[in-house]
Amino acid sequence: MTRPAIYLDHNAASPLLPEARSALLAALDLVGNPSSVHGHGRALRQLIDTARGQVAALAGAERKQVVFTGSATEAITQAIVGGARSFASSAIVISAGEHAAVSKAAEATGLPVITLRLLADGCIDLDQLAQVIVEAEGNLLVALHWVNNETGVVQPLARINALVGPTRHTLFIDAVQALGKLNLDFAASAPDMMAISGHKIGAPAGVGALLVKAHADLVRLIPGGGQEQGRRGGTEAAALIAGFGAAAAGFAGRYAGADVAALTARLEAALPAEAVVFGGTRLGNVTNFAVPGVNSATAMMGLDLMGLSVSSGSACSSGKVGPSHVLAAMGVPADLAACALRISLGWNSTTDDVDAFIVGYQSILQRQRARQGQAA
Repeated sequence: MTRPAIYLDHNAASPLLPEARSALLAALDLVGNPSSVHGHGRALRQLIDTARGQVAALAGAERKQVVFTGSATEAITQAIVGGARSFASSAIVISAGEHAAVSKAAEATGLPVITLRLLADGCIDLDQLAQVIVEAEGNLLVALHWVNNETGVVQPLARINALVGPTRHTLFIDAVQALGKLNLDFAASAPDMMAISGHKIGAPAGVGALLVKAHADLVRLIPGGGQEQGRRGGTEAAALIAGFGAAAAGFAGRYAGADVAALTARLEAALPAEAVVFGGTRLGNVTNFAVPGVNSATAMMGLDLMGLSVSSGSACSSGKVGPSHVLAAMGVPADLAACALRISLGWNSTTDDVDAFIVGYQSILQRQRARQGQAA
């Protein structure tokens, strides 16, 4: 089967960076356990230590604040489930636009879950958050995303920090879509914990990290043999971690935010007048839009046959029947949400890629209009 030629789904996973591939393959040639004290083990430990520094540099964290995990979902679950236990939280606060990894982890704590509304522009209702904090009894664990994976909407983190940071409550930020595109500055910021992912920046899938402040260092999920300074048990996947480190070191040199934003603007300028683009303040690599009457499943199938890979939302739920919970929370009518497509660009996206999508989507529109004309 021929692989689709043009990839426009970077929010699901970004293609492997060449330097990450090289680091991964080199590490696969090494043998041993990173916890062993002999030479083979020390070589693997050195790979992990180097990668920890590389990831910390991209995230604006201290090396000791980086806890490697098997995925961002694991990091999120450690932060929420482990954090609720560690901080004796009385309730979990999330938003209606959270990734399932956040909402499901919140449910798994068994604690009351308070869900904040999304406004029509995709931003979290911070007035509601302020009221929840005022009325809170006990310690809240506030778990919110920074950049929405479906719409690219950037939440006003400074305002969230100002509301939660000075309080006794715990703040966790899902920064998966923000890493490498926004300045995380974790060490100097208000959040107690952040989750990040490797495969969103061109690392191999299967590795993520939880960033933790010193007072959150006892947050645990997987007990074991003392790996990651006792914060996450299990022998580290040294090759994947080496790939994550190399991607973190190389991503900034390959991802030019201004250039990607210009490509996104080019794409949006070519959309038909009746197209609706969802979200207010968005990260420059994402367009989530709908043309009324053009079903997303039909459009995706047609684009896929042309060798164009796009999505209609989160890759973790795109195989499920039903409208986007994010668009629904923004008040988008179900019939319009059923027409939504997400185009997300990345480090290797080009003008030719965008132009190919424009041509392909226009052909789908033409066929759709021809069918509608025949039906009339």
